[in-house]
Amino acid sequence: MVEAEVIMKKKNEEERGGKRRWGWAAIGAVLMVLVAISITSKYTKNPNSCQCAQDSRKYTGIVEDCCCDYETVDSINGAVLHPLLQELVTTPFFRYFKVKLWCDCPFWPDDGMCKLRDCSVCECPETEFPELFKKPSQYALPSDDLKCQEGKPEAAVDRTLDSKAFRGWMEVDNPWTNDDETDNSEMTYVNLLLNPERYTGYTGPSARRIWDAVYSENCPQYASGESCQEKKVLYKLISGLHSSISIHIASDYLLDEAKSLWGKNLDLMYDRVLRYPDRVRNLYFTYLFVLRAVTKAKNYLEQAEYETGNHDEDLKAQSLIRQLLYNPKLQAACPLPFDEAKLWQGQSGPELKQQIQKQFRNISALMDCVGCEKCRLWGKLQVLGLGTALKILFSVDGHSQSNQPLQLQRNEVIALVNLLNRLSESIKFVQEVSPSIEKKMDGLLSEPIAEEFSSWRRIWEAVGGFWLKKLQL
Repeated sequence: MVEAEVIMKKKNEEERGGKRRWGWAAIGAVLMVLVAISITSKYTKNPNSCQCAQDSRKYTGIVEDCCCDYETVDSINGAVLHPLLQELVTTPFFRYFKVKLWCDCPFWPDDGMCKLRDCSVCECPETEFPELFKKPSQYALPSDDLKCQEGKPEAAVDRTLDSKAFRGWMEVDNPWTNDDETDNSEMTYVNLLLNPERYTGYTGPSARRIWDAVYSENCPQYASGESCQEKKVLYKLISGLHSSISIHIASDYLLDEAKSLWGKNLDLMYDRVLRYPDRVRNLYFTYLFVLRAVTKAKNYLEQAEYETGNHDEDLKAQSLIRQLLYNPKLQAACPLPFDEAKLWQGQSGPELKQQIQKQFRNISALMDCVGCEKCRLWGKLQVLGLGTALKILFSVDGHSQSNQPLQLQRNEVIALVNLLNRLSESIKFVQEVSPSIEKKMDGLLSEPIAEEFSSWRRIWEAVGGFWLKKLQL
């Protein structure tokens, strides 16, 4: 009897030991399953989490397909180019841009002009014009019942006469753009300082349709591993320009309409540009591409006349242009921002060039479909500036076409310099806001980690407590 009780007691102890081992194994199994579910859920919700965690947001080394590195671009832009360009675009010569704002969209029916007050570009009252510019103009913008932003000067338009205010320039058409630059019909002069590139409220299907048409029909993204550099150029230029436009919208954003409060929208800047490293890289590429066009045309730009009737300001513009073209720091640090001689070398070179030119002309024509007047203004200016850079680098070859000297129209030079200034501003914005955005994103990433640790602790306590009670039974 005693022996039977001993055997039964030993058997019960073995069963309880087995239960404990099974219980701890069960706890481990449950925790492993929950870990797997958590990790899967985390990366399913945010497929870019791994990329974002690994990407330090620091851009170093040579800019792809260019001849300068990121560090040099940041340094030269901040110390030399940005201050020069900021001063240059305020001079009378570079302040006024001739543009045809009222055009029919050649690709789809007009869906109506943007009626938002910040979309409109209105004419200045006659009292605002300088005496030199007060001659009557044959063409004027239709009012279309648009109001000048309740009298705010940001939407005002200044016009002048090309024949008197701007002399010594050729009337030549740009083969890379859709507008005929020699056609003065329905053209108006716009004071760019009074019409800043900023948030206008132009969003939704109409705005998306423009960029969809640009990328899907005229500027498809090159395939991964594409070795043909020519096929990359147009996409990277348009992507870089798109990034710059998005940065300017986010950097001058209407934060509170009721209070008319403007400021930086860092979340928008991150969502549109900074979270995508390729968009930042393409911004740098476009900047160096346009800078190369300016430096290549230095002989032409140095000898050009920058006369507007304001002697002091015109001398200032001439001096600033020379400082831009012959700056010793720029020449020492980045003498050749982009080497265009590497392109169009094969038998298919001329054909590829014609193809890109046709695609870019279509992109230029798409600017007439932009439903926001102020957006159309800056779209046309920057596309003309990019078209001028393409014209300088690819339409006039000093080796094979020396009998075709470079000829630029005044409007092309204004667009080119203003575009370089826009790109310069965008790179400076990226430099300034990246640390604060990175700090903010690090904070957002650390919060879920802390919450997740706390959740695991609660789960462990709950599951462990449950099984401990079961095992004690």
